[in-house]
Amino acid sequence: MAEAPSPLLVAFDLDDTLAPSKSQIDPRIGELLVALAERVEVAIISGGQLAQFTTQVVDRLPDASAAALSRLHLLPTCGTQYYRLTEDGVTTVYAHSLTDDQKMRALTAVEGEARRLGLWEAETWGDILEDRGSQITFSALGQRAPLHAKTAWDPTGEKKSLLRAAVAERIPDLEVRSGGSTSVDITHRGIDKAYGMRQLAEQTGIPLDDMLFVGDRLDPDGNDYPVLAMGVTCHAVDGWEDTATFLEALIPTLPERPTA
Repeated sequence: MAEAPSPLLVAFDLDDTLAPSKSQIDPRIGELLVALAERVEVAIISGGQLAQFTTQVVDRLPDASAAALSRLHLLPTCGTQYYRLTEDGVTTVYAHSLTDDQKMRALTAVEGEARRLGLWEAETWGDILEDRGSQITFSALGQRAPLHAKTAWDPTGEKKSLLRAAVAERIPDLEVRSGGSTSVDITHRGIDKAYGMRQLAEQTGIPLDDMLFVGDRLDPDGNDYPVLAMGVTCHAVDGWEDTATFLEALIPTLPERPTA
């Protein structure tokens, strides 16, 4: 996973890459993202919804120039939604939502299989099922579960894999995949982070060969792996501190953009 000598775009996973799961970014990461955006395009791709991007990242960014803001790309739900930042806030490029019928069948299937398999927990923090427009998400312990509980729920990934396979059999026309540490995501078929990277290439005109992806789950069972498998240059990290250290070394090597 050797890095490209000078990427034109750097894309990141969100949870456990830029911040702990469902948590706000550290000020150190905010400063580094803005510094990076002063030199190259910067994208964040995650299975989360736009509200998570906003509370975890956008609201925590330090003051940035209009030029830097214009180089920030937000791709919730693995790129089925695409947003840009301006001085006036978040603007929509596109959002490809599931139909009402697809949403109903996805919700019914994932709840039914979770109950059948004994994975519908009694003690939860927030909603277990969430309609994210272009994605249905099952979070076993709820959307606001503390990190220690999420880490302990399925350390081997066996529960998620079992649920994913069972749900996929019931709705074969939709994509069912493991999401975060306790979640399963349902989207249109063919949607993963590789899809998001292809959308970035299409929207920005930057070839995939000139992109760099940073993520914590680049192992074959991880939700970042599709990016590596498609041939994009990747850098593996273990938590946001590791990402910060990597960016502190990377940014000075990138050419500065001329000022207007």
